[in-house]
Amino acid sequence: MNQEYSEPEVTDIKDAVEGSVSEQEGDVPESDETRLSEQLENMQAENASLKERLLRATADMENLRKRTRREVNDARSYAIADFARDMLNAADNLSRALSSIPEELRLEGTPAVATLIEGIEMTEREMQRLMQKNGVRPISAEGEKFNPHKHQAMFEIPDSSVPTGTVLQVVQTGYEIGDRVLRPAMVGVSKGGPKANAETDKTGTSAGTEQTEEAGATAAGADEAGVRIDREV
Repeated sequence: MNQEYSEPEVTDIKDAVEGSVSEQEGDVPESDETRLSEQLENMQAENASLKERLLRATADMENLRKRTRREVNDARSYAIADFARDMLNAADNLSRALSSIPEELRLEGTPAVATLIEGIEMTEREMQRLMQKNGVRPISAEGEKFNPHKHQAMFEIPDSSVPTGTVLQVVQTGYEIGDRVLRPAMVGVSKGGPKANAETDKTGTSAGTEQTEEAGATAAGADEAGVRIDREV
């Protein structure tokens, strides 16, 4: 008995394959998808946390490197600050010794006295040279505007010919090392003069408005400092 064989159509095969795939996909439980999604979120959060910790550690190391470099430079520049401050007393004594020598003794003294004076002068110059070689410099004061950060006002000098707050006399030389003051200069400050000299530019117009205000503030600081120190003395 002969049976007829009919080939399945292409559309029937396609439908069967898609149905099988759909059945396989439907076999994955929904709980597994949720678990995988939670694991992914946890890994992303952990990655973000590790990245933040790495950035913070890098920033801390950079700050530590800069701070260490600054401390090394400070130690190199100011290592002799205490020693230099103590040596200033010796420099002051040499200056006092030279200033106390009468002029007549310099001119009419014996060769031995002249040699002694010359030796003291050479010692003072050598000490000043060595201090400057190691970064210790005298503070400019006479004729300068009073600077409360570098000058210490001891008294006031009435003088209307110079702006108020100008240093007219230096009682004791001040010194600084780098940008630090070892000892402020003890000075006498003028009062009674104009607040500031008006500066005129090439066109003839006044260019000293801001400088006038600054000089006034400086003079006020000088007056206040002078009064305060006079009371303490």
